[in-house]
Amino acid sequence: MALTSAHPAPLLLVRRLQALALTLALVAVASSARKIPDSITPISRDLYHSSDNILREIKALVARNSDRLTMDTVRASNKGYSAEMFVVTFNHAKGTVDDGSKIKIMLSFGQHGRELITSEVALSLLYILTEKHRIAGVDLSSFEKILENLVIKVVPMENFNGRKLVEAGELCDRRNGRGVDLNRNWSVDWGKKEKDYNPFEEDPGTAPFSEPEAQIMQELSKSFKPHIWVNVHSGMEALFMPYDHKNTTPDGAPSQLMRSLLENLNRRHFQDSCLVGSGGGAVGYLAHGTTTDYLFDVAKVPMPFTFEIYGDEKASTDDCFKMFNPVDKTTFDRVINKWCMAFLILFEEGLRILPGSQAASQGALDNWVPIGGEILERIADQKSGSENRQLEGLDLGMQELKTYFRLFMLSTFLLMFMFCSRISKNRNRESDEQSIA
Repeated sequence: MALTSAHPAPLLLVRRLQALALTLALVAVASSARKIPDSITPISRDLYHSSDNILREIKALVARNSDRLTMDTVRASNKGYSAEMFVVTFNHAKGTVDDGSKIKIMLSFGQHGRELITSEVALSLLYILTEKHRIAGVDLSSFEKILENLVIKVVPMENFNGRKLVEAGELCDRRNGRGVDLNRNWSVDWGKKEKDYNPFEEDPGTAPFSEPEAQIMQELSKSFKPHIWVNVHSGMEALFMPYDHKNTTPDGAPSQLMRSLLENLNRRHFQDSCLVGSGGGAVGYLAHGTTTDYLFDVAKVPMPFTFEIYGDEKASTDDCFKMFNPVDKTTFDRVINKWCMAFLILFEEGLRILPGSQAASQGALDNWVPIGGEILERIADQKSGSENRQLEGLDLGMQELKTYFRLFMLSTFLLMFMFCSRISKNRNRESDEQSIA
């Protein structure tokens, strides 16, 4: 007892040193958890913009090109979690072309936080639509006329909160700010789990559209009513159409149109190197509650697609940044240029397949029928209010002319065959009657 009372200061000092040591140990453990191992590729800060810098550049771009670009900030919240989304609208010829006759295109990038390259493509595409007139030496002036007939909405960073987590060091995280996969939070076949279900990666949320980001995108699908919607991802190179939740594509002419557009794009621009088909049938696994399936089945978007723009198959599954994003400047520039050009060709193909005279109607695809292996539109007179809309005839290409010529020759042959058969039967009948007589 004397010892205790004689030496209280040293005992107190020891206890404080022990507490300090424990605190330092916990800090060290936390720091080591956040530190990226040497075997994992970090974000290439010299190539990739931060989310704040992307937003800053887009705001400046919109300010410089207010005749073509506008930007809206949309916010939503649910059960204490909030999200903010930036939507850029490109409308080239506001005063010269009636917006009601234009093709409406929606492009969404960065739905998964770790796929940074997709938002870089979005930023570059916005520059191309306004200020940059060449891609890798290719003059883009010929696309100006095409752009006059389009209204394009671009969401450069759909999962802004999730991207912030990735920038802070969570390089493998694809989810939003509260751990939900936004591409599993839509209502078509929501909540179904495959045998290989990964709860870390594919958490669908507590209910369809439980997440503010998905709510915002759903509202955009209703208010904008696009004809073409592209959900842009990385992980491989592919051009996907519905469905994701089953190993099949939709039936009928709309499905043929979608496949025709993708195959044309693949042939023209990618030399048939991209995987084309349904996400569920081509990617190797089924996904439930996806954006694309909802847009086609519920929102009735005529052409919803998922584009996968890059993937490093040799990267380790733990090396997520390298797996989903190019890490050297040569590959980075090649991916940016290749996919920006792909979107321009998509715009051209969309304008060809969805003529402006039919673009204003969400039911336009009901008037499309297959003829001779090609998809042509059945022209019908339509009225808008009290005004008659004069529709121009289809500009048939050589393929269609050849098709009609073949049909004409076939019809002529059949008519000649029927005529000759009738004459032959009549002569046989007369011959039999004479024999009986």
